[in-house]
Amino acid sequence: MGEYSKALSSYERSLQIRTIALPPNHPDLAASYNNIGMVYDNMGEYLKALSSYERALEIKKIALPPNHPSLATSYNNIGTVYNNMGEYSKALSSYERSLEIRKIALPPNHPDLAQSYNNIGMVYDSMGEYSKALSSYERSLEIRKIALPPNHPDLAASYNNIGNVYDNIGEYSKALSSYERSLEIKKIALPSNHPDLASSYNNIGIVYNNMGEYSKALSSYERSLEIKKIALSPKHPAMAASYNNIGIVYNNMGEYLKALSSYERAIEIRKIALPPNHPDLAQSYNNIGMVHDKMGEYSKALSSYERSLEIDKKLLPPNHPDLASDYNNIGVVHNNMGEYSKALTYYEKAEDIWKKSLPSNHPRIALVKRNIDNVKKKM
Repeated sequence: MGEYSKALSSYERSLQIRTIALPPNHPDLAASYNNIGMVYDNMGEYLKALSSYERALEIKKIALPPNHPSLATSYNNIGTVYNNMGEYSKALSSYERSLEIRKIALPPNHPDLAQSYNNIGMVYDSMGEYSKALSSYERSLEIRKIALPPNHPDLAASYNNIGNVYDNIGEYSKALSSYERSLEIKKIALPSNHPDLASSYNNIGIVYNNMGEYSKALSSYERSLEIKKIALSPKHPAMAASYNNIGIVYNNMGEYLKALSSYERAIEIRKIALPPNHPDLAQSYNNIGMVHDKMGEYSKALSSYERSLEIDKKLLPPNHPDLASDYNNIGVVHNNMGEYSKALTYYEKAEDIWKKSLPSNHPRIALVKRNIDNVKKKM
């Protein structure tokens, strides 16, 4: 958090100087707004990030020709913020505008085109449109294979993202194969304790966890954590992610006290490292709530879930899928407490949001329908 504040202070000082020294639509002013936007995006302050990126875009539209690559960069950055906010249709629109410009301005196998296809793939992945995501990721990979050396880190990123889709559709052997290909490249391209290697071990752990191979998952997550301990400061948010994932495995193994200990270690770091309404804090409260629910500690579960919901309400648009998850989880606790009318209210809120934000055949919609049916039978 301290580093972000320092960066923000430096970029804002630079902007002040440039505002005095340069004409109002000079490209360097756009660069300053862009840099400020990047810091806010990393801090999870998405509305501020959006405002800065849009100011940069306004200047570029005046200062540059309509198909200049720098305009494509601005649309790309705006798309990234919308994606982080869960506003997927807006993200897609921005990424596609960026791609259109890049197709005109750049040669057909330029790495920036690969980036555009990659980002479009990410949005489709988040929307649960996995075949479209896979298609975009594979297009990105094709370009990168032509444009880049065989062990370039961007190729590793492509294999990683393809692995994510396979993991999401439950094709775990394909996911594992993609993640391992990504890891092989990273081992060649990067130093042995680079954080990106930790990320690969983390993703391999996720697949093993999803396959129910918990000892292998734990081993991968712990390897990831070892690298992070060497490469990063002890209060780095990525350390919290490792403790969080180790907690997930223990939770799945039914070792709830160990899960709680890991989740609490994660949230301690996140409270120090992140802004108070960062989405990762919401995730931590959510996971702690799940463990308390399983342990039958319903009032503690409710308190944690409600804290998660408070953060998400401040951070996210009203129809974001994560808000629906919060409502669904609170509904589950009320159901477990025998408070069926309250449970139904929360389930219906979840259903309403998921119907608006996800494809009609998404598993989450089916899940909440089952929850509603079950609670109605008890009333």
